[in-house]
Amino acid sequence: MSNAVKNYNWVARAIHWISALAIIGMFSVGLWMVDLSYYSQWYRTAPHWHKSVGILLALLTVLRLVWKVVTVSPVIEGSAIVKVAAKVGHFVMYLLLFVLFTSGYLISTADGRSIDVFNWFAVPGLGALFENQADLAGEIHFYVAWALIVLAVIHVLAALKHHFIDKDNTLRKMIGASK
Repeated sequence: MSNAVKNYNWVARAIHWISALAIIGMFSVGLWMVDLSYYSQWYRTAPHWHKSVGILLALLTVLRLVWKVVTVSPVIEGSAIVKVAAKVGHFVMYLLLFVLFTSGYLISTADGRSIDVFNWFAVPGLGALFENQADLAGEIHFYVAWALIVLAVIHVLAALKHHFIDKDNTLRKMIGASK
């Protein structure tokens, strides 16, 4: 049975590339902002933007998963092991993202305050649900962010391998230009 869909649709592609840029940006800003001093002009602004983008990325990721369920995607190219690796890799990336979203929420709301998203809306805080919540969630957030970036690099390398070595359409499908 052949799959008539050659490329990911424009919504899936847009969400993919927006998410990729947001994740790289969030990781970079996260590393930078933990070293800000109280007297830095960015001390309050950077965390506000980080939290706001994080909430929006969480919503976009939920939309992405819903979109993935309700639309048809092109088939994964490669051997059986490559197909399994791609599915496992994507699942783990989504899992890491949701652990990041949850740990970020737990860090930000441990004091009971809500998360203000660009002054558009607020996500209510539940307060401390367990002892040392902000510290434990912060540790998880840090290591899971690194794991996600490492997995994203592997994802990029796999796409480049498909493109330059296997010479298949894997990368072209995500830019809308498969043969």
